[in-house]
Amino acid sequence: MSYRVELSHNIASIGEAQWDALAGDDHPFTRYAFLAALESSDVVSAQTGWLPMHLSIFDGDQRIAAMPMYQKSHSYGEYVFDWGWADAYHQNGIDYYPKLLTAIPFSPVTGPRILSQLATETLMGLAGPLLSEIIPHICNEQGLSSWHGLFFTQASHTALPTDTFISRLGTQYHWFNRDFKTFDDFLATFSSRKRKNVKRERRKVTEQGIRLSTYEGEAITPELLRTFFHCYQLTYLKRGQQGYLNLEFFEKIINSMPESLVLFIASLDQQHVACALCFKDSHTLYGRYWGSLDNFDSLHFETCYYTGIDYCIEHGLQRFDPGAQGEHKIQRGFEPIKTWSAHYIAHPGFKEAVHRFTMEEAELMEERMSDLATLLPFKADEQPG
Repeated sequence: MSYRVELSHNIASIGEAQWDALAGDDHPFTRYAFLAALESSDVVSAQTGWLPMHLSIFDGDQRIAAMPMYQKSHSYGEYVFDWGWADAYHQNGIDYYPKLLTAIPFSPVTGPRILSQLATETLMGLAGPLLSEIIPHICNEQGLSSWHGLFFTQASHTALPTDTFISRLGTQYHWFNRDFKTFDDFLATFSSRKRKNVKRERRKVTEQGIRLSTYEGEAITPELLRTFFHCYQLTYLKRGQQGYLNLEFFEKIINSMPESLVLFIASLDQQHVACALCFKDSHTLYGRYWGSLDNFDSLHFETCYYTGIDYCIEHGLQRFDPGAQGEHKIQRGFEPIKTWSAHYIAHPGFKEAVHRFTMEEAELMEERMSDLATLLPFKADEQPG
């Protein structure tokens, strides 16, 4: 059976119906609405170093699979760090950029990357061999140093042939709902001292006179969205930076996919002082964007972690992914989990060097995850696993 490959420099040329027929409508970050909003707001473009090169695979005239893909001229907004690799290339007089990337821009969220309605077993059997031919061909034809597939599901990652693709292990910290009925049920799994710490942090927020409100979907008005964006922008500006995303992007997603959005707002004396914007699907809450007008004791923990846990318990969501990094999450009940990425390196010498690096890194990561698990706040008989 022969397959045809097509590259698209904007997702609009594929169309919402075609894309979502493959992506489905549950995982928010692979939906057409999300990816199209990034492009149409000019957050993702050739000018920002994210040239769309979305991959489609056809069986005859039928598009049977697609993969979000971008030609990158830098490594910002990826969260699997390869700056050291780029430096090594530069020191040896070799261009690392442009490179090819399969990821959700600015979103360190594990999820489907090879989009299809084929049965999982069929898709995985097809995707591995096909991508091991397609990716090197595209890199060679387009003059790209490498391809990087970030935050793949374990099934997709495992399907990629190891003679072509180098595996890289990472870690994040997620909360899991073990049939909790209340936040106190969750805290009951903690040791006494760690339980008191969380209660103290939540109490500090209340004692400052701050209250939290939750808004979902169409209840997130344009005014609330502008309030959130002001907090988001200001938090970056305090660090002398600028957020990757603009107001137009947020306006687009609130109009095109409101059912996927949850906004937590902290208020003091009838003034909104902090916000956290999350996404959700049928089983997971994803904490994505945070901002605050000022520093308030423990408010970040309340807005970005505890209120999200409350929401998951109330709505029966099984997992809370609060975003990348942050070992401080562990003592608050977020467990270390593995993340996977895959890498094709065209240069034979650097392929060997990167492979050695990732093997050594994985050993250290496994040891580190074991050590981090000992920091979890749970009682001995409540430890996960």
